[in-house]
Amino acid sequence: MTPIRSATLTVLASAILATSLTGCQFSNDPQESGEIVIRADLELSGASAPAGEAYQRALELKVEQINASGVLGGRTLTLKVKDNRSDAGESSRNISEFAADPSVSAIIMGGCGSCAVAAANTVNEKKIPTIALAAANEVATPIADRRYVFKLAPNAADSAAALVAEVKLQKDIKDVGVIYTDDAYGRNGNLALVDELGKANKKIAATKTIRPNDTDLTAAVGAMTTAKADAIIVWTNPEQSMLVASQAKSRNYKGPLLFDAGAAGDLFLEGDGGAAAENASLVFTQTMVIDDVIATTPAKAARKQWFRDYTARFGGYYGASSFAADALQMLTDAAVRANSTSENVNRDGLRDALETTQLDGLSGPIRLTPDNHSGLMPQALSMLVARDGRWRLAS
Repeated sequence: MTPIRSATLTVLASAILATSLTGCQFSNDPQESGEIVIRADLELSGASAPAGEAYQRALELKVEQINASGVLGGRTLTLKVKDNRSDAGESSRNISEFAADPSVSAIIMGGCGSCAVAAANTVNEKKIPTIALAAANEVATPIADRRYVFKLAPNAADSAAALVAEVKLQKDIKDVGVIYTDDAYGRNGNLALVDELGKANKKIAATKTIRPNDTDLTAAVGAMTTAKADAIIVWTNPEQSMLVASQAKSRNYKGPLLFDAGAAGDLFLEGDGGAAAENASLVFTQTMVIDDVIATTPAKAARKQWFRDYTARFGGYYGASSFAADALQMLTDAAVRANSTSENVNRDGLRDALETTQLDGLSGPIRLTPDNHSGLMPQALSMLVARDGRWRLAS
């Protein structure tokens, strides 16, 4: 890439960042000063630490970008992060602490679904707008009990539809095996897959549940190969997905492996699991492989620049990092629209602004409405393929 092209993309990305703050007018008016304080409850230790650490990196990078862009006028965005140790109880204590701080405008929670569900009552009682990066349906539903809770992560129904559409393209697949985690999102996924596979007239050869922290998946994969499944859909976290790939290879399984969005971790696939996952499919957002995409729109150009900035800073890319960055952008946008700063927090106004968010974000199109607090649109999802040790956009 030439220096001129790189500079052009940087300027374009800055312009996109500015315009993403919809409906906001900035000036040197002294009323447009103050600090926008957002707290983050993340899994920085424990079983979910890899994702939590990626979220923290993304958030810190996005704070720098927003503050450096000048789009906030005289305001400053401040992010404070606390570890929940991948534990719902610790997370609940963090949320209570954040909500009690009168300077805090909003909260971002990590990928722990049970944490987000457990915190919902506190979030609603304290009326503090919160975006969770967890994928379970229960995070954002029922709406009556989640007025201040929003979700930014792939939806189970959308992921299932994309996976089964891929199955339908391969005419030699008659039946499918399903491995899923025994948690809320895993159960959401299994129900959605049963529905989609039924509509596609595909049989389920075998179904096996695993615990989210299981590392011995011999029995689960064995059930698939014993049932002679033509394809295996894996609805687990990234580490377990690679373990399934290794086990399947050791059993000489030759059929397709298809991974749900929850399997999206590092861009580069390393070790035995990475090698075994060659040619596996993954449903996820294009941002993870945006270097394979031609920047035909300002939004795609912004995603390319985000990918470059993240990889330049951290030496690699983690799939779900864009969700954290978009959540921060959405909350910052809403805080500006509601004029919510640490000196004059306006949580109700921020919530109302957030509920009408329309953003072509780093993750893809995002839409929130009073009847839908789960913003990622199905159009954000694409099929990726593992090729030569990394994820690529499927042709």
